[in-house]
Amino acid sequence: MKHISAPRRTASLSAQLVDSLRSHIESGGWPVGTRIPPEQALIEELGVGRSTLREAIGALVHLGLLEPRAGDGTYVRSSSELQSVMVRRASSAQRDNVLELRTVLEEYASGTAALRRSEGELQRLRELLADADTACAGEDTSAATSVDALFHRAVVRASGNDLLIEVYDYLGTALTSSLGGLPWDTAHAEEHAALHRRLVDAIDARDQGGARDAAAAIVRLTRDHETGTPRHAEDR
Repeated sequence: MKHISAPRRTASLSAQLVDSLRSHIESGGWPVGTRIPPEQALIEELGVGRSTLREAIGALVHLGLLEPRAGDGTYVRSSSELQSVMVRRASSAQRDNVLELRTVLEEYASGTAALRRSEGELQRLRELLADADTACAGEDTSAATSVDALFHRAVVRASGNDLLIEVYDYLGTALTSSLGGLPWDTAHAEEHAALHRRLVDAIDARDQGGARDAAAAIVRLTRDHETGTPRHAEDR
């Protein structure tokens, strides 16, 4: 009878290097979007051979954490493999499916935030509303999208559910990547701002139902914006 080979007790040097570099990326040592040091610099800093380093880098590329760019070096693509997987999956999903997922997460988180939020978290939401108004007034689409993402993450954090916060932190980039990019017309932008104020007011009043309704309405508005559906008073 053929025996199963027992696993080795110690990981290979390249596997150890993968774990070390992954931890460095996850902790922000190499922020997302930055270029990692050149190969020779890493060899000298880490004290490893060229083949070991290339094997580790290749593994991180396969995991979606790093991205090689011909003639320009290797860049950090994501801070975790789960986030990388979700970004790829969301980018290939139907937009309606992404919006439905966002509705589930944000509606529940908003209702829970209304029950659990602290005064500090409420103040943070108010500050982000003001930042969003400033970004929209300056017609800076990129800044407005960034503030909007921060706002929704802050709502989720106010829910106090650590697992939900962790999952949403991974999914947030995927949702933003999949849904972002289209400019908002005046009617959509005005209602978008009004619904966010309504959401914060509901969280302030500890109105769980009102918070869930406002969060769901925000996602419906986003869907209308994506499909080009005009906004009318009776729709609001």
